[in-house]
Amino acid sequence: MLLSYEWLTKYLQIDLTPTELGEKIERTSVEVDSVTQRQAGLKKLVVGEIESVVKHPDAGHLNICQVAVGAGIVQQIVCGAPNVTVGKKVIVALPGARVAGNQKIKKAKMRGVKSDGMLCALDEIGFDEEIVPDEWKDGIYFLPDDAQLGDEIYHYLGMDESLLDLDVTPNRGDMLSLRGVVYDLAAVLNQPVIFDETPAPALGQQSSATDISAAAPVELATQYQLQVVKNVTVASSPLWLQIKLWNAGIKPINNVVDVTNYVMLKLGQPLHAYDLDKITGKNLQVRRAQSTEQLVTLDGTQRDLDDNDVVIADQAGPVALAGLMGGEATKVNAKTQQIVLEAAAFSSVATRKMAQKEGLHTDASQRFERGIDQGNVTKALNYAAGLLQQIAAGTASQGTVVGQQTPVSETKITVTPLKINQVLGTSLQPVEIEQLFKRLGFKVTPTATQLVVTVPTRCWDLKLPADLYEEIARIYGYDHIPTTLPVTNTTQGRLTEKQRLLRQTRRTMEGLGFSHAISYSLTTAAKATMFNWEPSVETSMKWPMSSDHAVLRQNLIAGLLDDISYNQARGVQNVSLYEQGRVFFRTQAQVRPIEKEHLAGAVSGSLASANWATSAEPVDFFQLKGLVEQYLASLNLAGTIQYKPTSTVKQLHPNQTAEVWLADQLVGLIGQVHPLIAQSFHIKPTYVFELDLEKLALAPKQVQHYQPISAYPSIKRDIAMLVGEQVSNAAIEAVITDKAGAYLQSLTLFDVYAGNRIPKDQRSLAYSLTFSNPQATLQDEIINQKIEKITTALKTEFQATIR
Repeated sequence: MLLSYEWLTKYLQIDLTPTELGEKIERTSVEVDSVTQRQAGLKKLVVGEIESVVKHPDAGHLNICQVAVGAGIVQQIVCGAPNVTVGKKVIVALPGARVAGNQKIKKAKMRGVKSDGMLCALDEIGFDEEIVPDEWKDGIYFLPDDAQLGDEIYHYLGMDESLLDLDVTPNRGDMLSLRGVVYDLAAVLNQPVIFDETPAPALGQQSSATDISAAAPVELATQYQLQVVKNVTVASSPLWLQIKLWNAGIKPINNVVDVTNYVMLKLGQPLHAYDLDKITGKNLQVRRAQSTEQLVTLDGTQRDLDDNDVVIADQAGPVALAGLMGGEATKVNAKTQQIVLEAAAFSSVATRKMAQKEGLHTDASQRFERGIDQGNVTKALNYAAGLLQQIAAGTASQGTVVGQQTPVSETKITVTPLKINQVLGTSLQPVEIEQLFKRLGFKVTPTATQLVVTVPTRCWDLKLPADLYEEIARIYGYDHIPTTLPVTNTTQGRLTEKQRLLRQTRRTMEGLGFSHAISYSLTTAAKATMFNWEPSVETSMKWPMSSDHAVLRQNLIAGLLDDISYNQARGVQNVSLYEQGRVFFRTQAQVRPIEKEHLAGAVSGSLASANWATSAEPVDFFQLKGLVEQYLASLNLAGTIQYKPTSTVKQLHPNQTAEVWLADQLVGLIGQVHPLIAQSFHIKPTYVFELDLEKLALAPKQVQHYQPISAYPSIKRDIAMLVGEQVSNAAIEAVITDKAGAYLQSLTLFDVYAGNRIPKDQRSLAYSLTFSNPQATLQDEIINQKIEKITTALKTEFQATIR
């Protein structure tokens, strides 16, 4: 929330600079994001008066203006604004001036005509376009008639005021108003509070109840009141009011709407104004919407409602979203003569859900979500009605119409000085604690050992003794609280097995050439259930941020495919990504899902870029399988890793997909993304894998043993054979390893051939076997016996033909 330092000084004697005050607030109350002035970076912007206007001879949309900027000083300025008017005071940027965006204004020629400066609109001197009043959006701004020629323009527009940007936390909703900040700062600075919020008396003779009625159930609104103001003249607000609003980041609309926003800024009570003549049946009620109803809100958006929405409705249907925004049909405009002011305390939960559903977070909803002072609703309503009598020449009717008015009382909390000192580590005397509470504006009734503290309704968030301990700490000053080191037993810090695995995983994957990617844990329902090898029920969010982030993911691969799509759409064709993160599985009987750590990788394009020595080759299944094998080898797993073909995962290619098994446990998948799925993601052929790190972390590990290189020579033998195409390499290697005995040191498949001179349904495989005995020299007779056993087993198991 933006708050003017100068506005605060009207209620408090502040001997701190704006920056120092910001630091003070940050150390005691809420964070202050920045302290700024709108005039910062601007220069040579002065008040001018247009003396004459003639059309440019070579450009019909341009005007040649003679502008007085001081006694006897006239500048010729060419301007294209449609509203240049003789006699009006305007903002003049002289040659050498700096305007918004640090743009420098120079002398120039416009279609051959000299122009010594620029006549400025508000957005050209740094005002955000969203807060510029509509009447000035398409032209230059007119300053007040009493502005002095040649003066700098900043103080006329409030641009010299220092603005503190408060980052108000959910528990400090009281700080979303000038009133709340004044009371809080008064306690911090130890000053009395003088805050004028007395409503002007209503001048009307009739009761508000004569023209309007209201109803609101307590579960939707604990407070709901209306007051009628007649005979208003809707026009632009006075400049002082517009300055208050745009310095708070709010766009001035007209004097009626501006008063409601001003009261919200000053007192923290959101208000809304309806055109009384547009309310059907002269009755307003707070109710749940019906699923068939629609409402066009003030921003021009048509909103489809459901029974979770809370609306304000007349006899014809909804006229406002409760706590968020009014409707277009009943808005106040230049023709409005009678208005109904609404003040309420809507359900914070319902308001938050509606704001999230509609994507409509307003100044009003921000306050209703955090809570408001329910003891000040009537006074704020009457205060606004009194202002409309002054600013809009209206006549406020007597009294308010009550649709709901839940009794509000001050909160009494009992604390003990002993407990306060124990919690804070202080040694404050009871009289000191009592004085600190009084600085906050709390009433204190001391007893023999306790203090009964009466908390006013403006501090509605204070309910427990612990809340008061915090108030004492911040008003007393955190810097004054003694500091001590905790007394505890120290333990040696170290990583858990799981933490070591995760760190090793990241190092290994990046060493293999993968780049780390991070995806959202929330995704769409379709993507959440892709690439699953475990049965699970999806876990949906009740109030998702968007439809793209509505379901907890059950795989990591879909997020990586989104990342590959993003890269390839921007010309990056070779992409190798991995992600280590959590996935979420749930059975139908479970309420909360089980979280599991998974590792996934995706490669599209080539693993290595082309250069002068090598050409780029598209990645294939076996290249990715080799990378997965290297990663698994780094884990020193005790069990045997097997890759079993599968076609059960519909999002993967049925002929290029395998399950990864560790002993008798399924631990992952590897394969090519199905071409149709790749097409839906707009990516080129891509190979992926996903592993269950939870199972890998719990799996038995080998203890590494190191031994010297054998001093005795090894013996190498080759075996070539013809086998059927359906026989897998893994099965052949298993037979060879089993029959070769303990002396087999390595086994390598070095040739695969199918084609000419080979039967159609067979292929030729050639293996290299290396035997070694670290204790003695091997004899050929022993190796020949092993080779004979191997060939016999191959013929028996696979009907192999040894070549």
